[in-house]
Amino acid sequence: MMLYIYLVIVFYVFILVILNLLNEKSIPKQLNAAMVIIPLLLRLLLIK
Repeated sequence: MMLYIYLVIVFYVFILVILNLLNEKSIPKQLNAAMVIIPLLLRLLLIK
């Protein structure tokens, strides 16, 4: 049960970061968001 709650929270943060990436105009901030997406995606796929 805790795993599913964890995955929902990670998915929510993942979606927020993607939306921030798409709305951001500054290239360095977009790169920062892209670097945050990689570990979140790995967590969603349960690759640690």
